[in-house]
Amino acid sequence: MNILNLENVSYTYDERTNVLNNIDWSFETGKLYGIVGRSGAGKTTLLSLLAGLATPTGGVVDYAGKDLSKMNRYDYRAQNAGVIFQSFNLLPHLSAVENVELAMAASGKRFSEPRKRALDLLNQVGLDEELANRRILKLSGGEQQRVAIARALAIDPQIILADEPTGNLDLETEDDIMSILTKLAHDLDKCVIVVTHSPDVAGKVDQIYELTALRSSTGKKKRR
Repeated sequence: MNILNLENVSYTYDERTNVLNNIDWSFETGKLYGIVGRSGAGKTTLLSLLAGLATPTGGVVDYAGKDLSKMNRYDYRAQNAGVIFQSFNLLPHLSAVENVELAMAASGKRFSEPRKRALDLLNQVGLDEELANRRILKLSGGEQQRVAIARALAIDPQIILADEPTGNLDLETEDDIMSILTKLAHDLDKCVIVVTHSPDVAGKVDQIYELTALRSSTGKKKRR
């Protein structure tokens, strides 16, 4: 089922610098997508549009049949789209489990036993209770990335958007993170969209969309 559609989407900075041009892409639940392209091609800008952090200067980002620009985009992110930032954006003075609990509280959704849910989510991404109770600054980069994924899952979103989720990780941890993201798509029927520079990561997704500077490519690569 298509959950996100880009309909003739363009984006221009300062009415002069054209970043994205006339993109028509669709994203389904149950699939893991990769968005690739050289630096400056607009990958992070596109992710910001999908997350409702920016509004296209042309065209429409359609979420479940609705124009995202006309929705409450804070509610969209808080309830429907979990975002995993490249720099994690975790609160360092809180523990891992507290970061996940805070996302649930901010969503406006009601969850029974939020502490148990947070611990279960952290366990699902490979963090036991001892690590879950550590402050963020006491965790490694790979552990912090796992917390960021658990936080994104805390609101039970249909869409997971990840900006370079393995960019600062070693190869073993990269494999672990990609395995988690793949299971989210295939086993939990999420729409998972990953921006990446890594050929290894791109080789593990179901479908690739490629951006080239100043124009979009509609070429797609199916997972073999």
